[in-house]
Amino acid sequence: MAVARTRDLTSAAARRVQEASRADGAEDSGLSQLLWVNALHMAGDALVAVSLAGTLFFAATTDAQRGNVALYLLVTMAPFAVLAPVLGPLLDRLQRGRRWALAGSSLGRAALALFMAANFDGLLLYPAALGVLVLSKAHNVLRAAVVPRVLPPTLSLTSANARLSVFGLATSGVAGAIGAGVAWALGFEAELWLTAAVFAAAGVLAARLPRHVDVPAGELPADVLTTGEIPVAGLRRGRVSPHVVRALRAQAGLRGLTGFLTIFLAFLVQAEFADGWTATAALAAVAVAAGAGSFLGTAAGSRLGATAPDRVVLLAAGAAAGVTVLAAVFYGFGMAVLVAGVAAVTNALGKVSLDAIIQREVPEELRASAFARSETFLQLAWVGGGALGIALPTEGWLGFTVAAALLVVVVGLAIRSLVSRRAATVAGVQPS
Repeated sequence: MAVARTRDLTSAAARRVQEASRADGAEDSGLSQLLWVNALHMAGDALVAVSLAGTLFFAATTDAQRGNVALYLLVTMAPFAVLAPVLGPLLDRLQRGRRWALAGSSLGRAALALFMAANFDGLLLYPAALGVLVLSKAHNVLRAAVVPRVLPPTLSLTSANARLSVFGLATSGVAGAIGAGVAWALGFEAELWLTAAVFAAAGVLAARLPRHVDVPAGELPADVLTTGEIPVAGLRRGRVSPHVVRALRAQAGLRGLTGFLTIFLAFLVQAEFADGWTATAALAAVAVAAGAGSFLGTAAGSRLGATAPDRVVLLAAGAAAGVTVLAAVFYGFGMAVLVAGVAAVTNALGKVSLDAIIQREVPEELRASAFARSETFLQLAWVGGGALGIALPTEGWLGFTVAAALLVVVVGLAIRSLVSRRAATVAGVQPS
């Protein structure tokens, strides 16, 4: 009876998930298929993270861990920081064949996962990890550009991106737990074989996306980092809205904080908890806080309704800065966990708000490009935060003091930009 009841509950849950993925016309438009491609992409990334954690932390002595992570960042993130300014515009110009590019990025990672399994204990693991990272970021940029092409008429871009995030977070959490269990029972090589299978499935699904994903429909490139003039179909010249630029800079601060916490808190746990079980519990607390915060922020952001997204993204950045300041002043590991949770909530809220601002302010011809380029910039911000996490000494108060100072500067510049623009508008001067 227990087995039968479990089977019934599992089937009912699977039906509900399928219904949720197809709701609001998502199945007819192709959004449902993209949702599962992205879910498998994030599940594969979680499995890669588990395997790298086994190499960088659990398979190394305490003294070697910082050196391993430094080597990982040097070999993976530093080249990506150089490649990203080229990668974003290059993918942006790929107006046709984007479903095949998505499929290629997943299948490429499947091949690299197999290569990592064969070279798990050697230095060749690091260039393979670089390839996985670059292809993962490329997937995120391509996905951001594809979403407007599969958007159902009854769904906003904000809601679509929120749905993608919720499903992705759910699958990545499940995949991470399964990957850890496989690694514990069968070893990390077997876990990487599982990773390759997940990426291969994502590649097959991406190749089966609707054909209209490859139709550019008059899209034009956009620069979302400045308010300079850009060509817009049907108009002489257009400008990227300062609302977009301001929100993107604030969200970059939040994404940078996420990257910093990902690296810095891992070192902090190793430094402050000598006992293995205690360290595992501390890492679990951080992971639960971050995961729950991401779910909560994404769910809340998709239901903001008429709330001004400009205000939300600034309030989110301000809240993250405020709690980081508190952690610097009253440091304790409990405060670090609180910052991880608040950072996850505010990062999710800020991203949903940024999506809403781009949807509102950017003309349709520029929208796909704006999403792709903004995502590239945010990925770079994460890389910068991660680099800061490895560069700073493992002192909790010091790390949070530096992070708080940088966030306060970001929020201050955003508020200054807002005040200056309002003052110029009141004075009758059109700001540039």
